[in-house]
Amino acid sequence: MAMQKQYPRFVVHKHDASHLHYDLRLEIHGALVSWAVPKGIPKKINEKHLAIKQPDHPLSYIDFEGIIEEGYGAGSVEIWDEGSFKNLKDESLEKSLKDEKLELEFCGRKLKGNYVIVKSHFKGKSSKQDTWLLFKIKAKSKSKNKKSVRKRKIQKKL
Repeated sequence: MAMQKQYPRFVVHKHDASHLHYDLRLEIHGALVSWAVPKGIPKKINEKHLAIKQPDHPLSYIDFEGIIEEGYGAGSVEIWDEGSFKNLKDESLEKSLKDEKLELEFCGRKLKGNYVIVKSHFKGKSSKQDTWLLFKIKAKSKSKNKKSVRKRKIQKKL
């Protein structure tokens, strides 16, 4: 029996701290690589949202829901979505992260489809912020001739 490929997991935490935002966390190299996304996950193709890189979190944090009582990040945290993802590039996730551009396909309940997370040269409110952009992209066609096949079908019907 062939083994099924295990895809890494992701979680999106809805985090109501000093400002409501969403934390996108990806399972990469034994940790949760994380970005705070102030305006939430983009839903439309090419809609770009700021994503501020955060310190990695331990994998055990993937299931966390509750209240952070005090200090940095104090507030409620709930799981907005979770699932698995795969790398769309022919390289390791670690290399994509080092190259500062990830192309991913998400398979969650709410977060579905292809997205890019890319390092930005924009400096946010503080020059210390590590800013990235998160945006949804069109799924790459499996067949390069998909359009021409569709045209032929339409022409046959006429």
